[in-house]
Amino acid sequence: MIGCLVRLPGLGTVIPIHNGNYSKNLLKDWAFGAFAWSGKWYSGLALQGDLKFLGVRNDGKYNERIQFTNSDIVESQKAVVAAADGRCSEIGISVLKLGGHAVDATVATALCLGVVNPMSSGIGGGGFMVVLSSSTSTAQAFDLRETAPAAASQNMYDNNAKTKYEGALSMGVPGEIAGLHVAWLKYGRLPWKTLVEPAIKFSKQGFEVFPYLGSAIAKNAEKIMTDPGLRHVYAPKGKLLKAGDICYNVELGNSLEAVAEQGPKAFYNGKVGERLVEDVRKAGGILTMEDLRNYTVDVTDAVAVNVMGYRILGMPPPSSGTVGLSLILNILESYRSPDAVKGPLGLHRLIEALKHMFAIRMYLGDPNFENINAVVSDMLSPDFPKSIQEKIFDNTTFPPEYYMYRWNQLRDHGTSHFGIVDSDRNAVSMTTTVNYPFGGGVLSPSTGIVLNNEMDDFLTPTEISPDELPPAPTNFIRPNKRPLSSMTPIIVLKDNQLAGVIGGSGGLNIIPAVVQVFINHFILGMEPSAAVRSARVYPKLIPNVVSYENWTVIDGEHIELSEENAQFLKERGHQLQGKAGGAICQLIVQNLTNSVDLGRKIIKNQVFRGILTAVSDPRKDGKPAAI
Repeated sequence: MIGCLVRLPGLGTVIPIHNGNYSKNLLKDWAFGAFAWSGKWYSGLALQGDLKFLGVRNDGKYNERIQFTNSDIVESQKAVVAAADGRCSEIGISVLKLGGHAVDATVATALCLGVVNPMSSGIGGGGFMVVLSSSTSTAQAFDLRETAPAAASQNMYDNNAKTKYEGALSMGVPGEIAGLHVAWLKYGRLPWKTLVEPAIKFSKQGFEVFPYLGSAIAKNAEKIMTDPGLRHVYAPKGKLLKAGDICYNVELGNSLEAVAEQGPKAFYNGKVGERLVEDVRKAGGILTMEDLRNYTVDVTDAVAVNVMGYRILGMPPPSSGTVGLSLILNILESYRSPDAVKGPLGLHRLIEALKHMFAIRMYLGDPNFENINAVVSDMLSPDFPKSIQEKIFDNTTFPPEYYMYRWNQLRDHGTSHFGIVDSDRNAVSMTTTVNYPFGGGVLSPSTGIVLNNEMDDFLTPTEISPDELPPAPTNFIRPNKRPLSSMTPIIVLKDNQLAGVIGGSGGLNIIPAVVQVFINHFILGMEPSAAVRSARVYPKLIPNVVSYENWTVIDGEHIELSEENAQFLKERGHQLQGKAGGAICQLIVQNLTNSVDLGRKIIKNQVFRGILTAVSDPRKDGKPAAI
């Protein structure tokens, strides 16, 4: 083993670097490295090699005590995939090695995640996808969100509120297969069948249950043991699968084989759909073949927001992610100083901005059914956020009613997110979901498909919420309508060049997590790994509590908000509550220093290729992959 020592200036601390694999950034900025102080590890830059190490705690950056290894980060000048499961990242990379477009890799990665992370996503669900085309310098938004069945109504759960989130009646019309296929028709290079085959193999030949799935199975034991379909797959012979066991879902493999051969027709107008509809009917649902045949993918230009020196590309409503992120960042930019988001005071300001955003976003809904132009315009403008910023005080927080709080809150769940950048610098940011863990708690026995419970993301007129406030009418159920969502897949540009791909999973925690990762890296200058690993906060309006991360994650790393930050927030009236959980973020960034011009003939579309760094969140057992 080759080793060396690095001394951190001003600290008198010497650290070993194993195998000679140290980052160029370490040589450029010696403030990053590893050290322990009073028995505590402090976070910073992850390097390559086998060594566990930490970085210097920087008072201007609110990343906290985190010990980590480097296995969740890769670098490449060619292409990367960052997914919530390393096997799916590798499958995405294998597609890119065959010459596939980022969208080809997206199809294979998404279908893989639906098999090995069935508690979070799958072909029985839906999601959102943002695609950046380097050849045209344009970005498109693909809305593959689930829709309410034709027989749905805003009063359908009045007599049994539980069926809104549990059982087959909670199922929306799935959109994942349709959305992936529409994007593939636009951008794909490889045969559709080739992209589906890896998921088929995992389903039929079996895959190892990784710790995060094993934990989800244990936590949802009652749900799994109650449903015959879930029990057959995740508790064969009556015993719950655990980490290290091999899981098979042969019926899902058969469904995917039909989709591979026939395309989406097998699902939306064929035998797979017919079997699914019959199983849903038997379980008490209202999904019909007509619902499947009538499902459409909404394809639009991506929402583009210029803020803090970057251009953010994302989804329009019913995703509240991009417009919510825009509002938060514009509020913080109103301070007119990058120092405004630094340290404990910056964290306080961020929490206050998030609270205002959570109140305002409940005026959003599906734009095909609701007139939300005015509120979207406000959330995207630089002027409206200034008026919000003037209501934020550095010395105190406020009770919920201060934040123009009128409607009860969306409480969505789950999801899985991944990002992909190919060698041409085409990029995809995609978030998929079945909502709750294992959706509505029903697996279609004949198809192997986990049913989403996306109808719970709608609100109903008589719904009683913990807020004790009326439900937002813009998110009431109507046939074929899409429910409001917190999903936030985004692509970041700097000077018209790709700078990053970010997104997260975790329901209502997604927006706070994504905005903190964005600020950590792009504004505060944290290294990508530290930006993802840093402890996060998750404020709510009702109850008026700020949850903060304090937990040991899958691989044994401990993530916790610092005592300094916690004390600062308490002094301003924040009610803090430790949280053994949080959103899961994937991050890809491109460093264009010493980049290579890809040779576009038109200056407008000139594309540069720099070093790509991909990070998968240690809060789940994902790993990135690279060529």
